[in-house]
This record gives sequence, C-alpha cells and structure tokens, in this order.
Amino acid sequence: MSPMALQSASIVLAPIRRRCALSLEKAEVGYGQIPTSANIPGTAINGKVGQLNVMANLLYDFMPTSVITPFIGAGAGVAFIDCNSSLGSTQFAYQGILGVAYNVNEQLRFMVEGRYVGTTSPSVNTPFGNVSFQNNNILALAGVQFKFAAPAAAPPPPPPVVAPPSFMVFFDWDRSNLSAQALNTIKQAAGAYKAKGNARITATGHTDTSGSEAYNMALSLRRANAVNDALVREGVPATAIAVVGRGEQGLLVQTGPNVREPQNRRVEIVSQ
Repeated sequence: MSPMALQSASIVLAPIRRRCALSLEKAEVGYGQIPTSANIPGTAINGKVGQLNVMANLLYDFMPTSVITPFIGAGAGVAFIDCNSSLGSTQFAYQGILGVAYNVNEQLRFMVEGRYVGTTSPSVNTPFGNVSFQNNNILALAGVQFKFAAPAAAPPPPPPVVAPPSFMVFFDWDRSNLSAQALNTIKQAAGAYKAKGNARITATGHTDTSGSEAYNMALSLRRANAVNDALVREGVPATAIAVVGRGEQGLLVQTGPNVREPQNRRVEIVSQ
C-alpha cells in the first residue's frame, strides 16, 4: 500500500501547556480514519483505516509570554491500527509538530498546527500473503486549550502586632514615694530597656479622681519624675526617658469624681 494522508477529523485530549519556553505535554489521545482505496475481505481495511494514537509530546514555545506564540514539538507513543481486526495492530508512533497559538490569557489559548505522524510499518494478512504498508500521515488541527485555574492562595496573615514592653508602678493615696514593690518593678523595666538596646522609655503618671484637677496633674508629674529618677539610678540614660503627667485622664478603672481607686494611682512605663 502507498503512503496515506489523514483526511478526517481527529480528537485530541491534552492538558494546556504552561507559559514557559519548554514544556512536556503529558498525555494526548487522538483518533482518526484514513481513507484508502484498498478493500480487503476478512480484514478491517474496507475503504478506510482507523488509527488510535496515545502520545507524549515535548513542546517548545517561541516568545512564550507574547500574545502570538509559535511553537514546535515532537512526540512518541503507541498507535493502534486497523489491520486484520479493528485497532488490532500495535505500533510505535512518532510525530513532529509545528503551529502557532493565540493566548487570550493565562488560561485560554487558540491554536492551529500541522503534524507529521508516522508509525512503524503495520502488516495485514491477505489472500496473497502478509503485506506491510507504510503509515505516514499529515494532519491539520485547530483547537482550544483551557486551563482550570487553581484557587487563589489566601494572602498571608498580617504579622502579629507586638505590644511594647510595659510596666505599672502603683502609689498610695496622695503619695509619690516608691514602695519596695515599685522599686522592683522599675528594676525589671530597666532590664527590659537594656535588653532591647536602642529604645525609648515613657513614664506616664496618673491619679485617681479625688482632689482637684490641677492638684492631680501636679501629683501625676511628681510620680512620673520619681519613677524617672529610679530608672536613672538603675542605669537608664536620662536622655532616653520621657516624663508625662496626665492627672485624672486615662483612668485604668472608670469611676465617678472624688473616688480613691488604688488602680488609678499609677505610673505606666513603656519601652519602645
């Protein structure tokens, strides 16, 4: 038999290639029927020869990031060809590919391509003996490839907000002198400052709501300055400390006026 050209349509199932220069198209299945003038009784050849190809292709994209992408490729696999029985002959198959793709986006592309497809020579038993024939075909294909996008990755969580180290020193009513417990807290605050290195400390004084606003503002400053002096004695540079008095503002425990609340008589030490 003479070489035959594939004229009927073929079906190709293949995953879309990634948008890189060289890629492996992992699986391709194509079926076609080849018209022929041969009509051999007792065989599957009756004016046409059916052929099923299973291929793996290696493809190279020119200009892979452009809208128009020419490509070439080659493939190898197995062909099942009509001979004495339908698709009864198994042959080694190979092909060369030349085409161009129009990339609509990362998921969708349209293609036209030509292929030269060949196999090792199949044979058929006839009344005249066993006859081998060449099986080399030229295909013209047009297709659409669509890649189902993977779900978008969730954005990384924002970094946790790390609160600056803070310490509280509490005072007796209408006092700014430091207790032993207060001095121990201040020592811890100084240690945190030294461990952090280049930092700033803010000592913010507060009072409860007993007394006048003006008196309480002055008292909160006396308390903050007492803490400042103790921090300097613990080795914190005075230039690294800011002293703030807020009087009755910023109550830790909300109360009405003229309430002696111990939790509100404090200095907050923040290192940042």
